[in-house]
Amino acid sequence: MSDTTLKMNRRHLLKTAGGTALALGMPGLSGRAFAATTITVADPGGPFGPAFRKAFYDPFEKATGIKVVNVAREAEPTAQFKAIVETKSYTWDVCTLTLSARDILAKQNLLEPIGFTRDAAPGLMPEAITEHWMGTDVYSSVFAYRNDHFKNNAPKSWADFWNVEKFPGRRSLRKNPIDTLEQALLADGVNIDQLYPLDVDRAFKSLDKIKQHIAIWWTGGAQSTQILQSGEVDLTTGWNARLQAAIDGGAPATIVWDQGLYSIEGWAIPKGCPRADAAKQFIKFCSTADRQAVFTEALAYGPTNLDAYKSISPERARVLSTSPDNLKKMRVANEAWWSENRAAVTERFNSWLLS
Repeated sequence: MSDTTLKMNRRHLLKTAGGTALALGMPGLSGRAFAATTITVADPGGPFGPAFRKAFYDPFEKATGIKVVNVAREAEPTAQFKAIVETKSYTWDVCTLTLSARDILAKQNLLEPIGFTRDAAPGLMPEAITEHWMGTDVYSSVFAYRNDHFKNNAPKSWADFWNVEKFPGRRSLRKNPIDTLEQALLADGVNIDQLYPLDVDRAFKSLDKIKQHIAIWWTGGAQSTQILQSGEVDLTTGWNARLQAAIDGGAPATIVWDQGLYSIEGWAIPKGCPRADAAKQFIKFCSTADRQAVFTEALAYGPTNLDAYKSISPERARVLSTSPDNLKKMRVANEAWWSENRAAVTERFNSWLLS
């Protein structure tokens, strides 16, 4: 972010802080009552840390006096989260959770209410807020191809991705059944609006057709960025911001949004947290459009507050999941189905990989 942009964002702080104070029914947000308070926020780590620091942590601290210390959580934080609540050792005050992690913890009554509803943040996507959680960013499972390989005839759908004769090239899929099974079904002709419940048998039959053509089974977002940027593969699935990172790094590549699946990650508070009031202030602060717009400058994930697009450039909007042109091509993934079936399907998927 440029110094000019940072100065402009600072000008919005008092306005944002005042709006937050009103939403929380407070007489101001000077930070005097919370000046000695520190909250610990668990985020995904990696590039999220500095991106959240710039968009949320530091501005919140300046607006309220509440210090934010961030730590990296595990990729699947539900066990850590549960232990924090059950032992009452509140090493976290706020944690980022995916939809599936949120649902698992909500069913176990481990989440604290966030203290506000969508009425206080009307720009939020309806699916981005519940009583115990607020979504901050939207990520999409899509694919990208190298322009230097597919010069005149590029793949535009999952059926094309699976068509190795018409679109020859080195391919990569995620070494995980989540998203991969949906992609296999879409490639086999299933309508995106009729994906769930997943026809698992049909998905594996579709995967059988492409298995021998997969050069790399990627296991993490950083790997998907690297293999696209280096040219180790000619087309790969991935999370949109990870693929965009390769493009931003100079890779001649194009993201295909059609038939993508999106999901949401957001903030939650461990039940019984002694600093819940400060944590609720933080989450409400993160719901504002201007803060989310700043976040998109660092990472190409879509804001959940769609009013953020009023201050996001058209050029940047084109690479974000929730921009109108991209969002209309995708559907939200059914995390509830995966919560019920993940263990069994993962076991089958791992066995299939070895067969």
